[in-house]
Amino acid sequence: MIVVTKAETAAEDFLRKAMCAKTARSRAAYARRGLSSHAPLDRTTHTMLLRQLYLSLFEERRFGEAHTVALHAIELDVLADVLHQDAARSALASGDLEGALAHLRAAARRGPASRRSFHLWTLGSTLFLAARYDEAVAALACATRWGTTDKPLYRAHLALVRIASGDNVDDLQETINALAKAPCGKGYGRFLLGHLAYAAREWGAARRYLEAFLERTSASRPALGIALEGEVRMTLATLAKISALTHT
Repeated sequence: MIVVTKAETAAEDFLRKAMCAKTARSRAAYARRGLSSHAPLDRTTHTMLLRQLYLSLFEERRFGEAHTVALHAIELDVLADVLHQDAARSALASGDLEGALAHLRAAARRGPASRRSFHLWTLGSTLFLAARYDEAVAALACATRWGTTDKPLYRAHLALVRIASGDNVDDLQETINALAKAPCGKGYGRFLLGHLAYAAREWGAARRYLEAFLERTSASRPALGIALEGEVRMTLATLAKISALTHT
């Protein structure tokens, strides 16, 4: 017979409230109340409460504190790969690229096969924005091999990195078409489609895709917007180049 204490029930209630909170401040308040339970918390509830606290700190741009919370949550060994992703985001936002890369590599090692391609893709995208193209190619090639439904996204990102490194991509239009047709072509896929269209000198299509990416990102949760700041800067720079080329 499993006995559930009142303290455990209260912690789970605060977790639900934190997950439904409308603001970072209220999310943090509920998470802290759940974590202050006098009874021992089960590891899953404890981890999820810490993750809600991490998200609130990250959204408030308190990246050092967010990173500390993510490291604490990793020690509980529940969804450790996801928490390594969280730690990577806070490390990167704090300017610690090498620390972020270490967490992303750990996520790829520790995650289940179903999430390995995602972690490798995130590693590759981070390396790409850091202009470490050879390493990015290696990570994205692995992501493509492991990928299933998101394989067109990974292939497109790999093509973009190869173009940035000066390689020729013979199947560029095929890669663009495959991503445009796939469900993963929405959201982040618009960032890739826009830059691949730019590489193909399709200025109008590039502008439409990139503006759609910016619109969707601006409407997303603050944590996602912060995580995509590098992509947003690159997108704005590319749109400025398109305007200069087309004089509009």
